[in-house]
Amino acid sequence: METPGLVVHGKAAPFSTALRSLLNNPQYSDVCFVVGQERQEVFAHRCLLACRCNFFQRLLGPKLGPEMPSPVVLSTVPAEAFLAVLEFLYTNSVRLHRHSVLEVLTTAVEYGLEELRELCLEFVVKVLDVELVCEALQVAVTFGLGPLQERCIAFIEAHSQEALRTRGFLELSAPALLSLLRSDKLRVDEAELVLAARSWARVGAAVLERPVAEVAAPVVRELRLALLAPAELSALEEQNQREPLIPVEQIVEAWKCHALRRGDAAQGAPCRRRRGTLPREHHCFLDLPFK
Repeated sequence: METPGLVVHGKAAPFSTALRSLLNNPQYSDVCFVVGQERQEVFAHRCLLACRCNFFQRLLGPKLGPEMPSPVVLSTVPAEAFLAVLEFLYTNSVRLHRHSVLEVLTTAVEYGLEELRELCLEFVVKVLDVELVCEALQVAVTFGLGPLQERCIAFIEAHSQEALRTRGFLELSAPALLSLLRSDKLRVDEAELVLAARSWARVGAAVLERPVAEVAAPVVRELRLALLAPAELSALEEQNQREPLIPVEQIVEAWKCHALRRGDAAQGAPCRRRRGTLPREHHCFLDLPFK
């Protein structure tokens, strides 16, 4: 009886180097992509992509003839991210960069490349900083990446004031901002959160061409107005008349907490202090514990 054969492995590095030489190489390629807004041409090999990725298998289908088919246009994926995906498919390794890793991660999720997604997630956690964290949070919320979302929120909780000043914060979606405003661990005072929410809503209103109050509606309920001192609440009420942001009934609920001297006086008016809440005289009668 013949004994089973033994699989032996050659060196991985030369094999990977040889395949890397085919990356975006028109020689022997049989498919061309036109990628990104810059419409960059990227050459690839249909059989390799199809055997490594179900997305490309469905996209490319069977080869129709001996000639190069018409270019495949992928206008929504940046060229740098697309080339990183191809590098992974060709060599099972990829060089990631801080400035583009979220785009690579997004593409990996959309193409169903779980191993590449995990590599990107590990890299994001290593390079996470104030300028990147809100963009990473948005990606996590968009694609349901729970562990990354938790890591981003924890980072923002520790660096709240800096994160709220970034462009990424102003570009958060309403669901992503909600996940932040529901946290008791933000190291920022409520007055600053109100200002940040107004700035966020103004940007969204300009982009969406909708009223500020309409844009803000999904998130302002999470602002804890009863934490503000009476003078601050009065100033907010005056500004709200000039530029509506917060529903009038929400401000009334906050005043009710002050009038009755009880933190639970108005249903639906959250009064819990956050880690960054500055002390005010009325907090003693609201009996507001830290979480």
